[in-house]
Amino acid sequence: MFEFALFLIFPAAMALAGSMDLFTMTIPNRITLGLVLGFAVAAPFAGLGWWGLASHIAAFVLMLAIGIFLFAMGWFGGGDAKLLAAAALWIGLERLFEYVILTSIAGGALVLAILMYREMTPPVWLCGQEWATRLHKRAGGIPYGIALAAAGLWIYPKTPWLQTFAV
Repeated sequence: MFEFALFLIFPAAMALAGSMDLFTMTIPNRITLGLVLGFAVAAPFAGLGWWGLASHIAAFVLMLAIGIFLFAMGWFGGGDAKLLAAAALWIGLERLFEYVILTSIAGGALVLAILMYREMTPPVWLCGQEWATRLHKRAGGIPYGIALAAAGLWIYPKTPWLQTFAV
């Protein structure tokens, strides 16, 4: 029963990271650190083997390097870069390309939605909400952690984590 709780770490952490990014424009380090530590605890229960483990670590290193590059270019926030790498650790090389494509699609939809929101008058029920006001500002950033989380939650059922318990 303990194993089942471990496999909830990824979806819970990704949902929390996406919501934190929406409401605060930050992804706390403790979330990404929790994902990395959670992977270390959960990996033995997934039956990955040495080659599978190496695949997941390679995905982490690759996405960390890409995330650092995107951050250095000013195209990505630091929390986004760390979340991308931590998510790749759970996803592995096998599904990494699909994750990146899904993230791009979700990110494009997110950007379009926020740009449309910035062109309209905010609904009355959002007035006074700090996060909604911040999103409405034209000079504001885009909480890309939402796209990272959405893509991660979409692809997670296809990963070895849940395939281990497929009947």
